[in-house]
Amino acid sequence: MADIYQEIRKDHDKHRDLLKKIAGTTGGEGDRERLWNEFYYDVKSHAAAEEETFYSKLMEHPDGQDDARHSVSEHKELDDIMEELNTMGFDNSGWLTRFKTLRHDYEHHIDEEEEDIFAKARKVFKKDETEAFAGRFLKRKEAERDLVDEKADESLEE
Repeated sequence: MADIYQEIRKDHDKHRDLLKKIAGTTGGEGDRERLWNEFYYDVKSHAAAEEETFYSKLMEHPDGQDDARHSVSEHKELDDIMEELNTMGFDNSGWLTRFKTLRHDYEHHIDEEEEDIFAKARKVFKKDETEAFAGRFLKRKEAERDLVDEKADESLEE
């Protein structure tokens, strides 16, 4: 059975691929918007599910608290950039520049998760826990996908 690390890494690999494809698009074509929407919805649901099923559990352990908090704060920073990109036209000259910042920051974040956070979490969690987390992560990610637009609207109202 897959564990939480495998499921998160699978998403990260998909996100790296989408980031690369988006970077190769031009603003006037429909590919950029289509790829961006795929990336946006997947990352938003991934991050929410990851926070609820992985980071919340890591925060329960003194050895994981600082790293978990750091990662969750990075999620917020990345989310802010993604929302900013959503307000810009895809053919806006600044869109790709801002996207490059997002790509750099996101790739740094997922590399840090895979290299540092997972190593610490493996010291804290047992194998059967990480397998259970994986199932909850996938289920929560699916539920979160339906809430992405609703949450974005609520964020704009605040």
